[in-house]
Amino acid sequence: MNNMFTDGVKRVMQYAREESARLGHNYIGTEHLLLGIIKEGKGKAVTVLTNLGLNLDTVKQSVEDYVATSGGTMTIGEVPFTPRAKQILEVAANEAKEMKTQFVDVEHLLLALLKDKEGVAAQILAAFGVDYKGAMEETVAVLEGKTTGTKEKGKKSKTPFLDHFGRDLTQLAREGKLDPVIGRKGEIERVTQILSRRKKNNPVLIGDPGVGKTAIVEGLAQRIVEKRVPQILLDKRLVTLDMGGVVAGTKYRGQFEERIKAVLNELQQNPDVVIFIDELHTIVGAGSAEGTLDASNMFKPALSRGELQCIGATTLDEYRKYIEKDGALERRFQSIMVEPPSVEDTVEIVKGLRSSYENHHHVKFPDDVVDFAVRQADRYISDRYLPDRAIDVIDETGA
Repeated sequence: MNNMFTDGVKRVMQYAREESARLGHNYIGTEHLLLGIIKEGKGKAVTVLTNLGLNLDTVKQSVEDYVATSGGTMTIGEVPFTPRAKQILEVAANEAKEMKTQFVDVEHLLLALLKDKEGVAAQILAAFGVDYKGAMEETVAVLEGKTTGTKEKGKKSKTPFLDHFGRDLTQLAREGKLDPVIGRKGEIERVTQILSRRKKNNPVLIGDPGVGKTAIVEGLAQRIVEKRVPQILLDKRLVTLDMGGVVAGTKYRGQFEERIKAVLNELQQNPDVVIFIDELHTIVGAGSAEGTLDASNMFKPALSRGELQCIGATTLDEYRKYIEKDGALERRFQSIMVEPPSVEDTVEIVKGLRSSYENHHHVKFPDDVVDFAVRQADRYISDRYLPDRAIDVIDETGA
């Protein structure tokens, strides 16, 4: 197969070896191949990436932040390609074949990297809004000597890691993709008040599972979009941070810390972003191993200096078990107790949500059915809380 590769691909493979050695790794993965493409610095693949609005230095930094650096010592001997990287080379050959070219060039390697969505390279590029389909369209345009105008259309994200590991609630609210929030006016206003403070401006919602803690945050996102918040919050972005996603795949020492550092760096550079961490207690111990920091110890300095704002949500038991025991962490948050709504309030909540379920199930839920469902749920379902159990009854009935 080596005879099929152009000199450009061979240089990229050599650069990938050098990047692996520089980072102190004993393997060559998809991330090193991406660094090799960037180091090559020319050719159609680089043109495609720049036309898609990417700054190559920023991408390089993101790759280095994403993967663990283990000292930068040179590895003696031949560094092996990972099975995934070997597969990428085969896919690149198929890409060249499908595009009816005799040799495998760097643009085919780039497309192969993007085709493997589970690879580190594809995940990094996805965080910048680049996927296989868009890159293929741009590659075809570049090969034909045209441009798709993607560069002008798309804006490079200022927060690629948060985009990758999070979910922008304000954007979802803007697109009408969040369910309406009925009631909880007091709790939403209290969250708004805490966020508007100069110090200790990180609220934590404490309540039983299913009482509507996440709905309160979604209600705040809707208020921000509707400009029904104090001026200090008008331009804020509410982004949920998926701690499970941040931890996932961090099998090498220091890799989790690098991801958290990258997220913290983006938050410090973008003070308009407020993160929401559901199950806040999971940051205590997250990613920790012998000789490493857990997420809470990495967040505490930034929280104490006011370099980021965070909304948390957890249960009372988990709060007492994990947050309350850590005095330094507890001091950074202002607690808001979220009680289950009454039966009457739950009826109003379900009435406010029923149009979404009626559209989904193609049925109608009259007022008496909603009232009956809520009261029966309150009477017979004891292992969960209102309004969650009542909403489940409506959903199950429609199904």
